[in-house]
Amino acid sequence: MRLQTAIDRVSLEDAVALAKQLDGKTDILEMGTSLVKDYGNVAIEKLREVLPQTRLLVDSKTIDEGAYEFNQAFRHGGDIVTVMGAASVDTLQACYDVAQKENKTMMIDLLEVSVEKIERIKDFPEAIYALHHSVDRKDHFDTAASVEAFRQRYPEIKRLAIAGGIDLEQAQILAEQGIIEVVIVGSKIAKANDPLKAVNEFMGAVHK
Repeated sequence: MRLQTAIDRVSLEDAVALAKQLDGKTDILEMGTSLVKDYGNVAIEKLREVLPQTRLLVDSKTIDEGAYEFNQAFRHGGDIVTVMGAASVDTLQACYDVAQKENKTMMIDLLEVSVEKIERIKDFPEAIYALHHSVDRKDHFDTAASVEAFRQRYPEIKRLAIAGGIDLEQAQILAEQGIIEVVIVGSKIAKANDPLKAVNEFMGAVHK
């Protein structure tokens, strides 16, 4: 399992400083959607400059203009880019084609995506499918149970990620479960009093 650390809702200067600290300490550094919206492609370039050892995910949450947005994100330095599972099948295909051509990775965000839609978009073998519990939702999210249920329903989807309030205990459970490829952690690391200590604890859990 790999650790993806998300940086969100901070200034570009703070994001770059934190990314510099976390380079080589986390497997993937996520440039959160707020940074994409606030600063655009300039932020991708600035984060890329300080991440020689860590892969950079651009959480663009693409929903249309798939080929254009993916080409731009990859050209400016992204390694992984996100597209919403709610996008049209044609948009997903366009994103996938660009990712494959550039030898990069597409991550499909399954936020609020129906079972029927997942059936229609489950055939992108190199894509990572991200189970995502919205930060705005108030209901409880049992990560391990959700992952197990998803794997049983869609055994053909091999690459999975999970996001949504993941804490250290949940990360340890997911690592022991052995299904998830990428666990996504945001504020538990990025907003911690000591981000380096927090990221080391999560990396210890993830890479048992």
